[in-house]
Amino acid sequence: MENNNLQKLRSYRAKATFVLLFVSVFVLGCFNIKKDKKQNEAPQKVVEDKIIVDVPNHIESIPEGMVWIPGGSFDQGAVDVDKFAMAHEKPRHKVAVDGFFMDAHEVTNAQFSQFVEETGYVTVAERQIDWEEMKKQLPQGTPKPHDSILQPGSLVFKKTKSSVPNLYDYSQWWEWKIGANWKHPYGPNSTIEGRENHPVVHIALEDAQAYCKWAGKRLPTEAEWEYAARGNNKDAQFFWGDEIGVLSNYANTWEGEFPVNNSLNDGFERTAPVMSYPKNGFGLYDMAGNVWEWTSDWFNIDYYKELANGNSVARNPVGASKAYNPNNPYLQEKVIKGGSFLCSASYCASYRISARMATSPDSGMEHLGFRTVLSVKSE
Repeated sequence: MENNNLQKLRSYRAKATFVLLFVSVFVLGCFNIKKDKKQNEAPQKVVEDKIIVDVPNHIESIPEGMVWIPGGSFDQGAVDVDKFAMAHEKPRHKVAVDGFFMDAHEVTNAQFSQFVEETGYVTVAERQIDWEEMKKQLPQGTPKPHDSILQPGSLVFKKTKSSVPNLYDYSQWWEWKIGANWKHPYGPNSTIEGRENHPVVHIALEDAQAYCKWAGKRLPTEAEWEYAARGNNKDAQFFWGDEIGVLSNYANTWEGEFPVNNSLNDGFERTAPVMSYPKNGFGLYDMAGNVWEWTSDWFNIDYYKELANGNSVARNPVGASKAYNPNNPYLQEKVIKGGSFLCSASYCASYRISARMATSPDSGMEHLGFRTVLSVKSE
């Protein structure tokens, strides 16, 4: 028989579904979002003029660990042949971006460790939970869980023992683990020793921004991220082309029955060391799978539709002026890109270039990390 503490823990978890809402609601974005009549302020449209394509002459060298992304224009959003495309990935629209530098791979545990060592920074997942602040994002009247539940931690993936008929219920494969954070990715008894070259995870937006400030860089916009991910394949579903049969050769994803059995065809069950798979046409690694990556854009399901209005090209768009997601009206969410080691054909297929999901800035999970970019000015 379960002891009283365990029974109470499960009871609080059942009542306090906000924990999952708070740190993992973006997973629901893997399914089509219903239309809503609410209209948002249309973003400013900019007519394309001369963009920065090549590295300006005054730039003496490429920053260590980064690659140059030559400026250009492209059609952002899902391609017509993409059978997995979701409503919030459409319609395609013209975008132009100036050239910029981008990390060749996701920020690693080793890189984040250096940042923490030099600054003493403490991540969101390591801090005490402020219930007064948290409840502002929840429906009025949401009960406060016991203090034993409101402890620092993060969401950790867990396999299920049998098939899952309802893939909408993401609580079946996520577990709120007290003590889970970037140093302890699977819980307090785990470590990143020997995983220095894996992407850092359990990173909230604030954590990523703090790292960027320390490094003198910033997060990419959604448009920059997608343009960079496409490389030279501007009309393909994946950065390597349109052939899904070679997925395991190019990305760390979930192959097999999700979330019961992973075939490990790609060689890894959870995160993989960065640069374990081929780079794309611009020299970038892991732009599909491994871990989701933060962008600086607010998630707004009407944004693409608004950008597509008119015939002008949006130059260096920075995203919607405000967040809007009717599925999660209490949250102000940011766009994340790239998919993760949990993406499968039966569950969102977000290794596609156009895939975009939403998550709360306060969220950090076992499959969420980031990479940075650096802007340049013309001479």
